[in-house]
This record gives sequence, C-alpha cells and structure tokens, in this order.
Amino acid sequence: MKDPRLVAFGERVRKLRKEKGLSQEALADLAGIERSYMGHIERGDQNITLIKIFQIAEALEMSPGYLIDNE
Repeated sequence: MKDPRLVAFGERVRKLRKEKGLSQEALADLAGIERSYMGHIERGDQNITLIKIFQIAEALEMSPGYLIDNE
C-alpha cells in the first residue's frame, strides 16, 4: 500500500508541472533527476530524499515547503 503522503506529494508535483507547461521529461532534466524516477515520484511510488525535494522545487521555481504543504 502506498503512503498517502507520498501520493499527495506526487500529485502536487504533477499538477504544478502541468501548470508550468512542462513535460515530465523536461522537469526531470531541470531537476537533474532521471525521467523514470520522476514518474515514480509523481505516482507516489518513491520515498524521495530532502535533496530531491529541493531539486524539484528549484526546477519549478518555488519553495520546497510549497511542494509539501497540501493545504
């Protein structure tokens, strides 16, 4: 069973990525993450490190806290 927090994080990343008009591959490139790994993150399959959260946040040009706070 997937952790609902990871699923929520992945859904938020996907939503923000799409709002920015980025493909999954483009976001992965900007963040320095493998595209397949980004897919795992967006599906909530991967418990990522804090460093990866910062990389994704920088690529989306927002604070890491904004990615985590779902409210």
